[in-house]
Amino acid sequence: MPYNIVFFDIDGTLLDSKNEIPEDTKQAVAQLKETGTKVAIATGRSPYHLKPVADQLGIDTYVSFNGSYVVEKETVVYTQPLKKESLSLLEERARSYDHPLVYLSEEDCYANAEDHPRIIESFHYLSLQPPDYHHCYWQEKEIYQAFLYCQPHEETAYLEDLADFSSIRWHPYALDILPGGGSKAKGIAALLKHLGLSAEEAVAFGDGLNDIEMLSFVGMGIAMGNAHEDLKPYAKWVTRDAGDGGIRHGLQQIGLIS
Repeated sequence: MPYNIVFFDIDGTLLDSKNEIPEDTKQAVAQLKETGTKVAIATGRSPYHLKPVADQLGIDTYVSFNGSYVVEKETVVYTQPLKKESLSLLEERARSYDHPLVYLSEEDCYANAEDHPRIIESFHYLSLQPPDYHHCYWQEKEIYQAFLYCQPHEETAYLEDLADFSSIRWHPYALDILPGGGSKAKGIAALLKHLGLSAEEAVAFGDGLNDIEMLSFVGMGIAMGNAHEDLKPYAKWVTRDAGDGGIRHGLQQIGLIS
């Protein structure tokens, strides 16, 4: 069965270690689009944090928030916000441990602590502007993802009692809080249904632990050479590093570009 859509993660996949899109990646994506293959982004980032990358590559379809907010061109295809009652419990527990949170809606994000060094460090790690302070943003908007700032050994204090949530760590001090059962694969499935495509027709490139379900779900899951070692067993193939022509090489090896 031919491949008709390709999903790209952003950090560590489209972006290299300098948080830049390599020129050969730009050329490969442009060539892929010229073949008529649909191109989409699948990322843990929010719509507004993925936009600069999508705009550079001319991509208008994306699975954001690790699957919780999906857009095809200007159509919102699927959403799965975090439950308010569980967010209230999360907020209460995090305050009791003095662990800050960042809440992300489809429009913006705010922290519940002012100028917290761990929040600032993690956003700089992604080359993003740290969020402003808002004391109750989660109460005012639909929240699709939260960043909880705690160390790995402190996670169990939260997740044992918050069954509505799942989590994926992406930084030594930060983890994503997601809807229970949520994943990039779930968002991709919703988009494929909307487009009338099957999982077997889809390709996905990724590098992180939040890409496990995605690479397992699609017909051709490709891990970057720089991928987390625990992700690679879930890939059908491992390409080169993001900064070493990994996207171009992967697309060439499966016959989607020359």
